Amino acid sequence: MKTAILGLPMTGKTSLFTILTGVHEAGRLGGMEVRIGMTKVPDPRLDALAKIFEPPKVTHATIEFLDFPSISKEALRDPSYLASLRVVDAIAHVVRVFEDDTVPHDKGDVNPLRDIDDVDLELVFSDLVVVEKRLERLNKERKKIRDQALDREFELLEIAKTKLDAGEPLRNWELVGEDEKILRGFQFLSQKPILYVMNLGEADASKLNEVEAAFHGKILAGKRNAGITAVCGKIEAELAELSPEEAAEYMASYGLPGTSLDRLINSMYTLLGLMSFLTAGETEVRAWTIPIASTAVKAAGAIHSDFEKKFIRAEVVNWQTLVDQNGYHGLREKGQLRLEGKEYIVKDGDVLVIRHS
Repeated sequence: MKTAILGLPMTGKTSLFTILTGVHEAGRLGGMEVRIGMTKVPDPRLDALAKIFEPPKVTHATIEFLDFPSISKEALRDPSYLASLRVVDAIAHVVRVFEDDTVPHDKGDVNPLRDIDDVDLELVFSDLVVVEKRLERLNKERKKIRDQALDREFELLEIAKTKLDAGEPLRNWELVGEDEKILRGFQFLSQKPILYVMNLGEADASKLNEVEAAFHGKILAGKRNAGITAVCGKIEAELAELSPEEAAEYMASYGLPGTSLDRLINSMYTLLGLMSFLTAGETEVRAWTIPIASTAVKAAGAIHSDFEKKFIRAEVVNWQTLVDQNGYHGLREKGQLRLEGKEYIVKDGDVLVIRHS
């Protein structure tokens, strides 16, 4: 899963990226300078299972974060910026909420709602350019040949243009079936799921949940494929310098409900409709990321395409049951290790053993 970290200047987005990934140096992505880092998805269930099986390898699910240069009209005219942004799965828009006289805001004052609208409009305008160019080409093509597929694409892009002209991001548009496939290839920026990451100051660190709730109604009302979470980058930067024990005490002193990484990843999984199932044994304990409501055969395919093609059954047990019973021994006799078929809907935290031919 690739997530772009976007934001206006002086929002703390690069500091947050560094906290999440530990990456300090920028590399090249196409013709553009961008920081790229991989983050393990924290999962205490893996740690509990690893104590039981003591495998040589424990593999967490991962998220790839890309810290893009500050968003602007100029950046969104840069072909390499646009091309790199179009291939991400989701956007994390870091929004400045903190006040700091030593860090001037790019627009003169701190106004989170204005900044959110401004960045959304930049994404909308970028998509509008793509739509208008494609409509112009389609007009010429449809005069030469009669094709129902071209006609339907034209109709959909006309609808998209109407929405974009009105300043509406395309993520609010619910598309299904063939219509969704037709527009998917354009990789519209305003269609990508977006997580608004409200970056609070130290004084508000103990009120993350309250501030998040207060912004929730103001920002997400009437919006689809959008989520919100609140973090305190300054506190997280200090936590990164401490040992796990000291960090736990420090978080408790501020009343923090969890780290920024935990909050951001949980929010991103919820936004994208993702969950994890697990595999556990003496060689490896591992988490696998799949869409919510995936079938057992699709989960098998996440492990290996051959497992999906040659799937027979899945042995299924909840991770907590496996820990409580200290391993697989005796689970079958107690009826706690179930055999499930292709259509079984995998649940978050299920441990699967795939049987295949």
